[in-house]
Amino acid sequence: MDNLEKIVFEDMDNGESVEFYVLEQTTLNEKTYLLVSEQNPNDEDAEVFILERIGEEEDAYTYEGVEDEAVLDALLPVFEELLEDVDIQ
Repeated sequence: MDNLEKIVFEDMDNGESVEFYVLEQTTLNEKTYLLVSEQNPNDEDAEVFILERIGEEEDAYTYEGVEDEAVLDALLPVFEELLEDVDIQ
């Protein structure tokens, strides 16, 4: 995975900024999801997160982490197929 885009998110709870590598994006049931990692995604032990777009304001999107197991179970195979050589656990 080369030339991955890094984006900055602002944590609405504490106002801190967090940078994530965007590994992939997909749409499921008319909702947009991002697969992101704070660490270099080429690292075998990189932890990934799935974020759901929940809003849009003046050229900025609002995302929150997906915690619903049914949604995660539906999204993981999609992201694995999109990334082909990555096993997401």
